[in-house]
Amino acid sequence: MTPFLLPADALAVRHCHVERRVSWAELFFDLVFVAAVAQVGLLLAHDYSITGLARYAFMLGVIWWAWNGYVMYVTRFVADDWLERTLTGLQMVAVIFMAANADGPLDGESSAGFAAAYAVMRLVLVVQYLRALDIPEARPLVVESLGGIGTAAIVWLGSALLPAPERYFAWAAAIVVDVATAACTSRFVRDLPPNAHHLPERFGLFTLILLGESIIAIMKGIQAQPDWTLPAASAAFLGIGLVFGLWWWYFDRAAATSHRPVHTDADIRRWMIWNVVHLPIYLGLAATAIGIEHIVRTGGVEPLHGAEAWIFCGAATAVTLALVGLTAVSGVAPVRRTQTLSLCLAILPLAFAPVAPLVSPALVIAAVVTVCTCQLAVLPAGREPAPMNVN
Repeated sequence: MTPFLLPADALAVRHCHVERRVSWAELFFDLVFVAAVAQVGLLLAHDYSITGLARYAFMLGVIWWAWNGYVMYVTRFVADDWLERTLTGLQMVAVIFMAANADGPLDGESSAGFAAAYAVMRLVLVVQYLRALDIPEARPLVVESLGGIGTAAIVWLGSALLPAPERYFAWAAAIVVDVATAACTSRFVRDLPPNAHHLPERFGLFTLILLGESIIAIMKGIQAQPDWTLPAASAAFLGIGLVFGLWWWYFDRAAATSHRPVHTDADIRRWMIWNVVHLPIYLGLAATAIGIEHIVRTGGVEPLHGAEAWIFCGAATAVTLALVGLTAVSGVAPVRRTQTLSLCLAILPLAFAPVAPLVSPALVIAAVVTVCTCQLAVLPAGREPAPMNVN
């Protein structure tokens, strides 16, 4: 029988000199999130409004936080016994139920099921942290994680029994506890750092999920077209080009998946920014792609009106600004003049919103593509940080 508690050598920092790769089990875990990400995008595709965007941002943010919490545990503790696989499998089941309940309004029964499934996933994570309680170096981190994650999970679970708007107050309280727990436990990053190779690779894989969902969104817009008109074709091809450009920026110019050792206070600050800035990247990327789907679906002729223009241009600005921040903390643009120019370019998509109702939507997409192309031209190619000295 496998013992419940993890052995001391399960602590990943003991093997920091070894380049750790993502396992097949982790890849399988990430693939389950494809369904959840796809499901939450369905309503935004049919309700491209401020209300639809708020609902989408909330649900995608919770999904990302659930994924992030598991990844932060796995990158610090290495276990592959039958119990760990069972617990990971239970988390995957919870994600499936999250996806199945992500298709309704926030005041409906489905959102209550979504919150309950998320709570179950976090409670399973609590059990996984319990397994690390016997590792002396990790005990302070484990105790604080157990208290914070467990408390928030109970509130999430209880919220499923509340009607709206009381449910929303419970969600807000649970989110505060979750974020506060992450902020408090961040002080352990120096002594118990995430694996410098493993964690960036996991984030890169999740980014690929969002990029893939972006292509699928544009494809759905193409499928909805009865006639292949020039405006629709232009919007579709430009949208695909934009997704390709953002992929190029993230993996090459921003060097987002380069290994990230943590040794100094500056390293900790850069790591924390690198972690958090991924959420606006994912939200902006997904909302931009769904906007392109909306444009293609409507034939690429009808201009973006009112909130649609601000949502699309705001989402494009969010992803470009976040990528500028990611590039800055990656240390690939040391020249201040280059950073300033890149920041100015990143803000440009928001300036397109007032004129978007006056022009073809394909021109708006083309303008965003031009901004991304200029960023690729301005920023130097990414580079790997110097390897750690393990002697």
